[in-house]
Formats: sequence, C-alpha cells, structure tokens
Amino acid sequence: MLKKFFSTAFAICYIFFAVGQSIETPQPSPTQAIKQNFGLSSITLTYSRPGIKGRKVFGDLVPYGKVWRTGANNATVIEFGDEVTIGGKKIPKGEYGLITIPDKDVWTVIVTKQLDITSPAAYKPENDIVRTTVKPLALRDVVESFTIQFANVKPAACDIQIMWENTLVTLPVTTDVDTKVTARIKEVMGSDNRPYYQAAVYYMENGKDLNQALAWFDKAVQQEPDGYWVHLQRANCLAKLGKKEEAKTASQKSRELAIKAGNDDYVRLNDKLMAQLK
Repeated sequence: MLKKFFSTAFAICYIFFAVGQSIETPQPSPTQAIKQNFGLSSITLTYSRPGIKGRKVFGDLVPYGKVWRTGANNATVIEFGDEVTIGGKKIPKGEYGLITIPDKDVWTVIVTKQLDITSPAAYKPENDIVRTTVKPLALRDVVESFTIQFANVKPAACDIQIMWENTLVTLPVTTDVDTKVTARIKEVMGSDNRPYYQAAVYYMENGKDLNQALAWFDKAVQQEPDGYWVHLQRANCLAKLGKKEEAKTASQKSRELAIKAGNDDYVRLNDKLMAQLK
C-alpha cells in the first residue's frame, strides 16, 4: 500500500513538473526598437515585424479600410523627444500610438494618445492627435518582413517609411530646430567663453548671414590658432562669399597645420577645396 502511495505521488509530481516546463522559441513576429537622433532630440519607435510567409497581405491579411496596429503582437508606439510637426499639426514631446488605415489608393496615418491599440475595436477616434493621408507607392522588390524605418534624415526633417509586401508609405516629420539654435546662439554669445566656431558653422551651413559667420570664424581662429578644422571652415566661408584669394590663403594655412598634426583627411579636404578655387 505504501509503495503504491509513493508511486502515485511520484507520478503526480512528475506531471506537475512536466506541465510547469516551458520551451523558449523565436518570436513569430520579432519586436524591434529603433532610435533616430533627430533635430535636437530623438525619435524612438517600437513595433513588431510579421513576415509575408506566402500570404497575400494588403487587402487580405491586412484588410482595406480597417484600423491596423501597423505591425503585429503589441501596439506600435512612437516616442518624440521634442515637439514635431506631422500633417501640419504640432505634436508635443511624449509617447503615442502609431496606427494606420490602409487602402488601395490612399492610407490614413494616425498618431493617437492610445498606446494599447491591437485591434479595430480598441481604437477611439477622440484620442487622435494627428490624422493625415498619404499615397502608397508600389515597390519593385518584395519586402518579406514588415519594416518601419527612418529615411532622408536632415537636421529639421525626416521621413518615417512603412514597407511591406510591394507597398511603401512615407510619413514626413519636421521639427523647428532653427528657432531654438538661433536663440541659444544669441544667449551664449553673451558669455565669457563664446562658441564662435559652432555658431559660425551653423550660420554658414544653414544659409544665414555669411558675413556674421566670417566674423565668428575670425574670432574662432584667435581662440584656436592651430585648429586646422577652423581654418578650413573659414576658407569655405570665404569661398561662399566669393573671396577666392582669401579662401586659398586660409585653406593653405589649414593644410599646413593638418600636415603638422598628421591628419591626412584634412589634407585631402583642403586639396579638394583648392582644386575648386582654381
């Protein structure tokens, strides 16, 4: 009897032990988190990536005219580290849901306060922050794994691209960098340790007052007389102002300092600029 009791107890323990075990397997639709530095902050996107796996996607697996989580598994979430503009509307920094309503000729892209939309029934239009339409483009090559990426990244603009099967949807995003940077330049130029070089480069590369940029480059040279990078950018500024001979002189100075510092990259950059100034 005792033997039978222990045999039964052992069997029960074995069953519970076996049931309690688990096997770790790959996600059918792997989660991806991507972060893109943008403007003076960043954009972070978290979404899941289903595969086509021989299926017809748009108009079938993903029905036309219905809210889509824009991925699989959990809701797709986007976080803006600073204020951005999408579809002509400003979006404060923070976390938002990114959902879409695909259709054959036009997609509706929605940025919502909701972070839990995994089905059409969960969607509440009153939580929309932005609702804009974009035209899908046909891709030549098939995109097997659902993909969202950042493209055409510039200081104040970038594109969020949604790709799957033979479809590409592009959502433009902008941010106001110039107002903030210009205000900061004015602020720091009143301090004792003035960042002349950074301010000058910003002015030169963003189509602002080149004469002011040159004046700051002159001050930057005084701060770092052996800074070959400073002399090169000063040469670039002089070239933009049409002062070719002065630009050649500044570039030659930069080249000499770069040789002395053993920086071959800047030697080549100066050689390239000198060739353009001939």
